Amino acid sequence: MPPVVVINKHTTHSTPRPHILYSVQVVLEDKRYVVNRRYSEHIFIILVEALKDQFSLPPKRILTTTLFPSAWADDTLIAERKAGLAAYLSQLLETPEYQRNRKLLDFLSASHGTGGQVDLEDALPSTLSRKALKDFKLEGEVNAEATTIAAAYYPDWSAEQHPPESLDFSKFDILFFAFVVPNSSSTINWDSGSQSILKRLVTSAHNSGKGTKIVLSVGGWGGSHYFSQACSTAANRSTFTNALVNAVKTFGLDGVDIDWEYPNSEGAGNPHSSADAANLLSLFKSLRSALGSSKIISAAVPHLPWLGSDGRPLKDVSAYAAQMTYLNIMNYDVWGASASPGPNAPLGNLCGTSTQPQASAQAGLAQWKAAGFPASKMLLGLALYGYVSKSTKTHLTGSLLPSSEMVLLQREQSTDLEGDKKMHFLNGAHARSKEAVKDQAAAANLQSWWGQQIPFKSIVTAGALAKGSDGSYREGGGFTMGWDDCSDTPFLFNTAQSTVVTYDDTWSLADKATFAKQNGMAGCFTWSLDQDDGLTLQNAIRKGLGK
Repeated sequence: MPPVVVINKHTTHSTPRPHILYSVQVVLEDKRYVVNRRYSEHIFIILVEALKDQFSLPPKRILTTTLFPSAWADDTLIAERKAGLAAYLSQLLETPEYQRNRKLLDFLSASHGTGGQVDLEDALPSTLSRKALKDFKLEGEVNAEATTIAAAYYPDWSAEQHPPESLDFSKFDILFFAFVVPNSSSTINWDSGSQSILKRLVTSAHNSGKGTKIVLSVGGWGGSHYFSQACSTAANRSTFTNALVNAVKTFGLDGVDIDWEYPNSEGAGNPHSSADAANLLSLFKSLRSALGSSKIISAAVPHLPWLGSDGRPLKDVSAYAAQMTYLNIMNYDVWGASASPGPNAPLGNLCGTSTQPQASAQAGLAQWKAAGFPASKMLLGLALYGYVSKSTKTHLTGSLLPSSEMVLLQREQSTDLEGDKKMHFLNGAHARSKEAVKDQAAAANLQSWWGQQIPFKSIVTAGALAKGSDGSYREGGGFTMGWDDCSDTPFLFNTAQSTVVTYDDTWSLADKATFAKQNGMAGCFTWSLDQDDGLTLQNAIRKGLGK
């Protein structure tokens, strides 16, 4: 059995100075070790110096002041530390020459003390007030006066309810038109009627005079099957690049968005290769060369960098950043639907109890930054949908993994107007939502949505949320509204119906938009425009961005 390292808990201590102890759990050769260790040179770094190994700890931070260490800024650094320290120990324990090293075994011994002076690098966010945490920016970021971007994905299936001619383009700086799909010939397939919709969208955007850019999004959760093949050889990449560039020129587009879910990972059951990440970089270089410097090249990505040839997140993505305009972090689908529901889109691991500390807005920003992608090129993804769980819980879990009942690959087959059968995913990142006709459920009864994503507007239509005169939403129809402080997100529950809804509202979306602005990110995007209740959520996001 290979070594197992888990660091998903920490405790806080006030003497001799406020600091963090990380709970390190290791299973090695049928033995289980559980010890508490600090990050500072007195504990972890002394191990590095003793072993003189070739592996790397998470870097220490250059502090902006001697009073407020970077670890106090927010919980993203804690998440980064946990992931980095676990990866470091895993590498040591997987290397035969270190497995039985006395220094390493001493480190895993409970008798190895944690006393002595506490380094500023051990400081923790909870030593600051919540207000101070909100006001304190991550170090090294641009000032909050920088212009921010409010973007959205516009799926081709939304045109019936949201025709391009009726859109208020003043609310959107970029619209990502979704989707075209790579095919087995390394070119692209279009949904029936989507080219006509795209032409209308581009024309309407130009006629509006608001400067909204239209970018073609490629792939998606259910459309990434042939990405690996399309990028696998120079010849395939050339064919694929030509197809995308021709689309940009034909429709007068402002760029291309690569929504590959995911390189070197199965996603929705996709073929993949250990060379995917390297081939993706080659694709970006090919696109940049063909499109020139003025066009947008973006990519929708998970919280952690793409997986490299070793199956681990890349440690250096600066070469990708050099070719790209934006990185779209998909901060959603963290828990999905479950008997023990958790938040769909956490702002952060604010209580330090999540077993998915790498999956939040704060962690996503920190993890991509640590790998060399500038925050000023990142767009934070915001979900205009939630999940409906069959559950009698009255609070959200922040300390349990998603249950085995969590549904990630639920599908629904339908037939389009031309008689062609289409397979839609009802959940997973960038999935197609239910048809609008199904929104007309019985008042405040969401049981027909169990195990699925639900658009925000459908929660309102069903009566589980009611819009107030101030533009915010309150509980309705027998549901009770709760607020999860650990993720900074709302939820609804109705124990009589065994129903819990995890979602985002005007308050939580504004908080995430404010976080993006304060931390020097380029802005925010939403998935997806058609799931809003009019423009209520988009307006809240714009306000959070200071627009």
